[in-house]
Amino acid sequence: MISFEDSKVSTTPYWHMDVNFEDSHYISGLDDLKDQQEVLIVGAGYTGLSAALTLARAGKQVTVIDSHFIGFGASSRNGGLLGPSFHKLGLSGLVKRYGQETAQALLKESLAGFDWLINFIETEKIACDLQHCGRFRGALSIKKYDKMATQAQSVAATLDYPVKLVPRSEQHNEVGTDRYHGGVLYEKDACLHPAKLVNGLIAKLHAAGVTLVSQAALTQLKASGQGYTATINDREFKIAKVLIATNGYTTDTTANLKKRIIPIRSTMIATEAISAQMMASVSPKLHTHGGADRLVFYCRPSPDGTRLLFGGRALDSIDKPSEYTAFLHKNMLHLFPQLAHVKLANTWSGLVAYSFDHVPHLGEMDGIYYAMGYCGSGVARANYLGHKIALKMLGKDGSSVFDQFEFPSQLFYNANPWFMPAIIRWHNLADKLGL
Repeated sequence: MISFEDSKVSTTPYWHMDVNFEDSHYISGLDDLKDQQEVLIVGAGYTGLSAALTLARAGKQVTVIDSHFIGFGASSRNGGLLGPSFHKLGLSGLVKRYGQETAQALLKESLAGFDWLINFIETEKIACDLQHCGRFRGALSIKKYDKMATQAQSVAATLDYPVKLVPRSEQHNEVGTDRYHGGVLYEKDACLHPAKLVNGLIAKLHAAGVTLVSQAALTQLKASGQGYTATINDREFKIAKVLIATNGYTTDTTANLKKRIIPIRSTMIATEAISAQMMASVSPKLHTHGGADRLVFYCRPSPDGTRLLFGGRALDSIDKPSEYTAFLHKNMLHLFPQLAHVKLANTWSGLVAYSFDHVPHLGEMDGIYYAMGYCGSGVARANYLGHKIALKMLGKDGSSVFDQFEFPSQLFYNANPWFMPAIIRWHNLADKLGL
């Protein structure tokens, strides 16, 4: 087993190796801002950047701030898997909970968000290594394969979303492991370079006249007349409209939103460069891959096909590379023992955010706009719902099935997810026991 302390594994995200947001000449300083701002967006990930572009192109004066550097968070650290992100309950579970009409609307809008982002990237000519690669999802038991197949077929029958059932006897055509008992190939899924997508959005925002400010933390926000007074670092600003787009990085400054999400640390490792033959032994058709594990393990080839990137949930909410690197490496080798002698090059993490009902949410609360709670599937959702919430701010048709749900919290939840390490460890044990 790899020892992080004795290794030369970099803690720089693989995606940041050739994309440096901190050196971007598009970024302004807080001193460049006027005391009055028309629209302030807090959070410079996919949601905030997408919303800013829609608002700016509609003629609004927009400023986006981030307490770190622009693109710091999960938007540039995720696995770059791009799919509709259907609800984990599946069609039958959704029908049981919400009824046939709402269930189908949820699935249709999930697919609409995926299609919207693909079209946006292609229309805007954003160079982010977009690949229509398909995704194979493996089943950990025959029972789970049967359930997965039923759900996949029901979704395919409802939507234009082709799937292929792959029995265990044929799974080596799709993935190089014996652990699964068959699986489903989602033929329409894609992948991309997440940091290059952020970088492409930054360039579009610069052209649209949006002001981007890094190292600028919102420390106080209060209603003031027809707008708000925002304290950013130690300086006050008058703001007409505010959008909170912080997702897993939401702070106590917007406590009413923070108590409605559960931040979870998602982690990734990247191997050193491997041969084409070794990559083919893992991913013969260069699909992205995911299992039915409770810890949501997934993997994909790098855009150039030379490295395997493997991700999953951390056992702890704190950023501890020495722990999650070994944990991910162990699980990667459990799936792909042929990688036993392959060294790791990078390890990193970021925060995603779950809602209590596993549905993303957008809308207006106490006069403040928000969009967040993507439940670990934010590439399409965050970009699409950033655009949607911007339409709402403009008074245009930004209707979404996701804004029909109350944004719930839980009794006694104080926005401190102290219970998550215990839950994650239970899921880890449940995976081992095949539950």
